[in-house]
Amino acid sequence: MKEITMGVYDGLPRETLLAQLQAMQMALLQLTAGEQIASVSYSQGEGARSVTYRATDLSALRAEILSLQAALGMGGGRRQIGFRYRR
Repeated sequence: MKEITMGVYDGLPRETLLAQLQAMQMALLQLTAGEQIASVSYSQGEGARSVTYRATDLSALRAEILSLQAALGMGGGRRQIGFRYRR
């Protein structure tokens, strides 16, 4: 029997996911521009959520952005390039 797992973003409206993605991308831009702290706030369901990222959290922030993009059907655009050598 296959186990069914639900993701964090399952069931949220697309508009909410897009707003979260935009906020996280802005935080990434702030951190890569040299700021030490960037905050992301967005509504989720009936409440609101606020997350603070530091410059040392860049990999976690990038991973969260990729997860959101996957939930939105974005990303995955890159594919491995293979080479064939013929004689």
